[in-house]
Amino acid sequence: MACALGAGAGPAAALEARTYTGSEAAALRCANTLAYTASALEAAGRMRPVDKEIMLAITVLILERHVSGTWPQKKAALKIVRDRRDLEQTFADFERYAAQCLVQFPIN
Repeated sequence: MACALGAGAGPAAALEARTYTGSEAAALRCANTLAYTASALEAAGRMRPVDKEIMLAITVLILERHVSGTWPQKKAALKIVRDRRDLEQTFADFERYAAQCLVQFPIN
């Protein structure tokens, strides 16, 4: 999966076009899967807020350690990934790939 982003608001470095491929694109997809699933489950009352916060912290660590670029670039790329997947697809991704994500993109 390639994830491209173009100009947006923010400092000049954040405005540079950026394309994520390979491992970085996979890390973005993993981060999206964990964050979107945690937020949806917490909103539905199926996950405690503290557990959602833990999953969001894991997402931040994946982005910090496995995706290059500025935070605005990473957030823009994450939005692109999120917009390509609906909730049902994201839940299916979570069931299939969550454990693999944590092995492929270690946070400790």
